Amino acid sequence: MKILVLHGINLNMFGKRDPAQYGTVTLDEINAQVTALGQTLGAQVECFQTNIEGEMAERIHRAHNDAVQAVVINAGAWTHYSYGIRDALAILKCPIIEVHMSNIHAREAFRHQSVIADIAKGQIAGFGVDSYLLGLRAAVTAARA
Repeated sequence: MKILVLHGINLNMFGKRDPAQYGTVTLDEINAQVTALGQTLGAQVECFQTNIEGEMAERIHRAHNDAVQAVVINAGAWTHYSYGIRDALAILKCPIIEVHMSNIHAREAFRHQSVIADIAKGQIAGFGVDSYLLGLRAAVTAARA
């Protein structure tokens, strides 16, 4: 089973950016934990991060062509306004799980809206790195359904 984990804009700065919201875990550490859990769950996990919206859309398009069986995405700030990322995700026929390290519903008002939520199987937010791990578990379960 192939699972794609997507990290959006500014998420390469985990570990440095606002530790009160995101903790001190780095993106490399998140990827290592997600990959290890994927192996335990019998899934091949590929992680991808970019700060360039077009590159993210291209990677999502490639996921369609690669027959990825589920996507876990933390789109970062793109969550709240990128209809381009949303439309690229809508092309996919596999389950999409939206994740966020912080609780976006307990933060600034502009973060309460997700343009991805209506096409996602579900959303997990506010549990730090565990949001990714819970999201991966949900993706594997949804892909097997």
